[in-house]
Amino acid sequence: MMGIADFFLSQKDKDVLGNGDTQPVEKQKYAILFVDDEPNVLKAMVRIFRHENYRILLADSPLKALDILSEQNVHVVISDYRMPKMTGADLLIKIKKQYPETIRIMLTGHADVNAVMGAVNQGAVYKFITKPWNDDDLRLTVSLALEQYDLRKENKILKEEQIEQKKSITKLKKYLDVNRSQLGTLLLKRNLIKEADLEKVNSVQLKTGKILPVILIEMGMIKEKQIMDIIQSELKIKRVYPAEFQVPGALTSIIPKNLCIKNHMVPLKMNNRKLTVAMADPSDFMKIDDIRFLTGIYLEPVIATQKEIMDKIIQVYGESNLLEDPAMEFDLSDPTESIEVIIEEDDEEIDLKELLSAKDQPPAIRVVNSIISDALRHGASDVHIEPKIKYITVRYRIDGLLQDKLHIPISMHPIIVSRIKIMSELDIAERRRPQNGRITVKTPTRIVDMRLATLPTINGEKIVLRILDRNAPVKHLSELGLSDHQLALLTKLIQKPQGCILATGPTGSGKTSTLYSIIYKNATIEKNFTTIEDPVEYYMSMAEQVMVKEKIGLTFPIILKTILRQDPDVIMLGEIRDFETAEVTFHAALTGHTVLSTLHTNSSLATITRLMDMGVKSHVLSYALNGIIAQRLVRRICPDCMIDDPMYKETIAALNMDEEYPDLRAKKGKGCNTCNFTGYSGRIGIYEIFLITDEIKYQIQKSASEAELENAARQSGMITLYEAGMEKVKNGLTTCDEILRVLGPQNVNIYNCEGCGNKIKKGNRFCPYCGKMFYMKCDKCSCLLKPNWNACPECGLRIKKRINLSSDLTTGNQNG
Repeated sequence: MMGIADFFLSQKDKDVLGNGDTQPVEKQKYAILFVDDEPNVLKAMVRIFRHENYRILLADSPLKALDILSEQNVHVVISDYRMPKMTGADLLIKIKKQYPETIRIMLTGHADVNAVMGAVNQGAVYKFITKPWNDDDLRLTVSLALEQYDLRKENKILKEEQIEQKKSITKLKKYLDVNRSQLGTLLLKRNLIKEADLEKVNSVQLKTGKILPVILIEMGMIKEKQIMDIIQSELKIKRVYPAEFQVPGALTSIIPKNLCIKNHMVPLKMNNRKLTVAMADPSDFMKIDDIRFLTGIYLEPVIATQKEIMDKIIQVYGESNLLEDPAMEFDLSDPTESIEVIIEEDDEEIDLKELLSAKDQPPAIRVVNSIISDALRHGASDVHIEPKIKYITVRYRIDGLLQDKLHIPISMHPIIVSRIKIMSELDIAERRRPQNGRITVKTPTRIVDMRLATLPTINGEKIVLRILDRNAPVKHLSELGLSDHQLALLTKLIQKPQGCILATGPTGSGKTSTLYSIIYKNATIEKNFTTIEDPVEYYMSMAEQVMVKEKIGLTFPIILKTILRQDPDVIMLGEIRDFETAEVTFHAALTGHTVLSTLHTNSSLATITRLMDMGVKSHVLSYALNGIIAQRLVRRICPDCMIDDPMYKETIAALNMDEEYPDLRAKKGKGCNTCNFTGYSGRIGIYEIFLITDEIKYQIQKSASEAELENAARQSGMITLYEAGMEKVKNGLTTCDEILRVLGPQNVNIYNCEGCGNKIKKGNRFCPYCGKMFYMKCDKCSCLLKPNWNACPECGLRIKKRINLSSDLTTGNQNG
C-alpha cells in the first residue's frame, strides 16, 4: 500500500536512499573568463590567479568571449570597458541576456565610471573595479562573486524543490481527503479486502468523490450488510430505520440537500442541541467534525442503508433541484486554512442564482467574494450586510450615499457571517456582543484593507465593511478642489515650521486624504515623517507608519509619547479622541514639531469650542494651533449628461441663500450610462480654511464667541463652507441639491446694526437702512477688503468707488 512518504520523495531521492554505497561526486573547478584587448593585462590576470584552483579562460575581444561562452560553462566573467567594436558594458549586457547565471565584473579606469553606471543600473554588472587594481582586492572580489554564483544556484534548486514539494503536498491532501474514513482499516483488520483492492477503491474515490461504502458495493468487493455489521460491532454505532422518524422542516436548513445526497446522510431529529444524522459511512469522523464546526451543533451519527437514506432525503427535501432551494453546500475543508483572501476582480454583475449553483467553491465563500469584488468594482467606500426578516440586504456606499445592490435568502445569513468572521479572525461563536476586525484582500491589481464591525440586531448580526485601498495614490493639493484663494491660504499655512494643523468634518469627508496631501507636498528625505492611524489608510514610503492596537495597550497617547523620543519632524495623528491625546498633541506642537490631526466637528470655528470643552487651555490652543481645515465631499455632476437645472431656485431658497445669488445659473446631471443614471460621477471637496492670525489668537485667549471669531476669520480671508460650495455650483461642478444635502439650510443670524439699531441679517455688507458698511469682498478673488483700501492686496484689482457709498448714505447725500 502506498505510504505517506511516497508523496514527498522524488524518484531521485528514492534512488539515493535505495543505494547506500553512492560515491561523492568530485566538485567541478570554477571557470573564470578574462576579456581584454591588451595582452599584458591578460598575462597579469593569469599571474594573479595561478595559485588559485580556478580554470582560467582568456579572450582578447568581446566576440571571442561570446564564442567561449557558447562552448563552455563559465562561472565569472571579468571584462575591460574600453575595447574595439564593442564596449565591455555592451558585452556584459549581452551575457546577462544569454547567460544570466554567470557573474559579471567590470574593469575600468576612473574616467569611464560614469559610462559604466548605465550597465550597473541595468543589472548587468555585479561589481566594477577601477584601474589600477589591488591584487588582493581582486582575488577577494572574485571569491565573493563565486559565493554569489553558488547562492544563486542553490536558490534555484531550492525553488524547484519547493515547487515539487507543493505538488506533493497537493497530492497528499487529495489522498488524505479520500482516506478519512475508518472503514478501509476495519475491513483490512477483518481480512475482508486486500490492500491492493483498497488502493483501487481509493483511486476511484479520488476521481469520483463518492464515499467508500458506495464504491465497495459497486465494485462487488463486499455486501452492504457486512459493512453495517462491522461498523455496528467495531464502532458501537446504533442502527436505525429513517422511515420511522418524523423530520422537522427546520432541520433541512442546517444540512443542505446536496451535501446529504453526496455523502449519503440525512438529519433525523434534534434533541438538546444534539442532531441525530443517519449515515451510510459514520466511520468518517473528520467529516462529522467538519459539519459540527460549520453548524455549531453536536452531531450523533447513526447507521442506515443507502436506499433507506436516499428515500428519506426525497421525502424530507423533495425532488426539487438545488437551484430552487436557497440552502447551500458546505465547504468541508478547514475554514481557517486561508485567512488571506484572494479575490478575482470581475466586470459582471452578481448573479445570485449562479453563485449558489456553481460547484467550484461553497456558496458562502462565493457570495462573500463576489460581494467584495463587486464593491471594489463600483468604487464603494463601505459595504453594509443587513439581516431582515425574510432576506439579507447588501448595500454599498457609493459617492457618499447607500445603494441597494443585492438580496440574499436569510437562511444564508449564519454562514455568511461565519465566513466573514473567519476571514477577519473573529470569534464565530460570539453573537451577542459587537466585534471589530480587519481583512486584507488581494486582487490581481491591488491590495485592499477592510475594517470590519459587527452589531447584534433583533434579526441577527449586521456587518459593515469599510474599504481602504492601500495602493490609492495620494492626491496633490491642487487636485482636492480648493479654489486659488484657498490654495494660497493652505500653502501659507503648511509653510510654518512647527505647530498644529487640524482637519475637521464628519466621517468619510476626506480628512485623512487632505492630511496625506499636505505630507506629500512637504515630503523630503531631510525630514522624519511619522503617522499614527487606526487603521493605516494610505501607504507612503517616505513615512514611518504605526497602527493603533488597543487590545495590547498600543493607544494613540502611548504611541505619540513614544514617537516624541524618535526625533520626528512631522507627526500625523489619525484622530484626537480625548483630552489625553489632545494634551500630548499640543505639547508636541509647542516643542518644535509639526502635528497634523483630525477632529469630528461641524465647522472650523466649532473646533475651538470643542477643544476647550475637552480641557485644552486657551493660551495653549492659541500658541500651538496654526490653522483648521473644515471640509465636506459633494458629488460631482456627470460631465456626459450635464444640463441646466430649472428647479435650482427652490433649493437656493431652502438654503436661505436666494438673496446672495439672485443671478445664479445652476446645472445638474440628467442621468446616463456613465453615471449609472444618478447624474453624478465622483466627488469633489469643499473647504473652509481658518488661519490662526495674531488677532484670532487674542480672541481665543479671551474666550471670544464663535460670532467674534468668525468676524476675525473673515477679515483674514476665510471663505465659509457654504460660500465654497456655492462657488462649485456657480462653476458647474456640483448641484444646489448636493449643497443642501451635505450642509443643510444655512443658519441666518439676525443682529442689530451698530449704526441705526435696526435688525439686519448676518453676512450683509451694508446696512439696508443707514448704509453703514461692515465689510466687502473683492469681485475677483473674494478677499475681504477694508473701507479705506483702493486695491485688493491679494490680486491687485482696483476697488470701485461704491466703497464710499456708505459715507454718502449716512450723511444723507443723495448724489449718485
